[in-house]
Amino acid sequence: MMDTPSSTCDESSEVDARDDYGDIDDVERQRGHHRREASSDVSSECSGEPGSPYGSPYPRWPVCSIAKAPPPPPLLQKLGTARRGADRDRKSGDGELKLMKERFSKLLLGEDMSGSGKGVSTAVAISNAITNLYATVFGGCHRLEPLPAEKRSMWRREMDCLLSVCDYIVELFPSKEILPDGTTREVMATRPRSDIYVNLPALEKLDDMLLEILGSFHKTEFWYVNDKGMNDSCAAVVPCRPVSHGGEEKWWLPVPCVTKTGLMESTRRDLRQKHECANQIHKAAMAINNAVLAEIQIPELYKQTLPKCGRASVGDMIYRHMSFPGKFSPDYLLDRLEISSEHDALEVADRVEAAMHVWRRKESQSHSRSPWNAVKDLMESDKNVMLASRAGDVLLCLKQRFPGLSQTTLDASKIQYNMDVGQAILESYSRVLESMAYNIVTCIDDVLFADESARKI
Repeated sequence: MMDTPSSTCDESSEVDARDDYGDIDDVERQRGHHRREASSDVSSECSGEPGSPYGSPYPRWPVCSIAKAPPPPPLLQKLGTARRGADRDRKSGDGELKLMKERFSKLLLGEDMSGSGKGVSTAVAISNAITNLYATVFGGCHRLEPLPAEKRSMWRREMDCLLSVCDYIVELFPSKEILPDGTTREVMATRPRSDIYVNLPALEKLDDMLLEILGSFHKTEFWYVNDKGMNDSCAAVVPCRPVSHGGEEKWWLPVPCVTKTGLMESTRRDLRQKHECANQIHKAAMAINNAVLAEIQIPELYKQTLPKCGRASVGDMIYRHMSFPGKFSPDYLLDRLEISSEHDALEVADRVEAAMHVWRRKESQSHSRSPWNAVKDLMESDKNVMLASRAGDVLLCLKQRFPGLSQTTLDASKIQYNMDVGQAILESYSRVLESMAYNIVTCIDDVLFADESARKI
């Protein structure tokens, strides 16, 4: 090897090191340190200028170039963390990444950290994770006020991590690739699955709109009983306890208060506008949820529990109204049933939904063995189509009358036995947004009811 300035530097450093340390081991460490520095200097200079003095004598040395760091994977982008060497705070990024690793490990194990294999499927685990996160962040939010910063940050961060799973749920489609020589070849490319590509951005937009509505209630003319800095015993204050759909008081909810003169007209108009916006968001989230649930396969266990006859499921009175050959009105039928509570509404929904699937199953079955049987089966099929369609209309009208209706037995079974992770994410995300929008609508209704009661006094 040729003598270079680095060798001179090594000799002088060795003499200095002997004077300073007097130990041969320290001398060897110093020598190795300077050699590494000399090598790094040469390698950094040989990458640039062609006239460098270190370029020609060492043609075997590779030309070093600073390669552009690859972009972080989607999960790291969702987490907001960076690779090693970036200017981010490594300690916080590593902490978040470690937390998410533990979270995804729990999801993959089906919430069974013992490793015994008794956990639920990944789809059910991630659905439960989104539901539990919503309960943690929004479970105690029954007031029209901005979400606390820590809860808002928690919702954003953890939902981004849970939704990042969708980045890897793709479908293949045929495409063409152009090679460097100009020729083309057919390849299979990937793209997001169609249901995720359509519904997930819409749900994220609805999420942003709901948080924006909550964030707009920072300065209001109304407040709630026992709020700090508010005098609830003043004669000019009118508290009004919220009431349920059946007229019963919601004793567990905070009581809104307004002044005796009520709200200003501009405030009332703004509340009604936000009420309409939240109501439309609720309808959109409910439509997405219904569409996703309709795509999930019906579990075999639920099919085994269905009765053989739809009439036995709904009862004689409902069946007579639904089988009437004239015009059918689901609102008239529900008025005749006189449903007074959400419990009764859920029971009717379960019975009608079971009968609807019985009629659909009969419609799809055909056991014709003669021309007369063919005509008979055709007539029965037309009747089953009519009954199944009317049962669907009754279910839709029932859900519109009771927006906060719990899941039916079929919906709960689909969620429990679903194995598709993408469908589980879309269903749970739309369900919690539907619940959030409904809570905002009811809270605005309570304030408007208090305002109306104050103006009547």
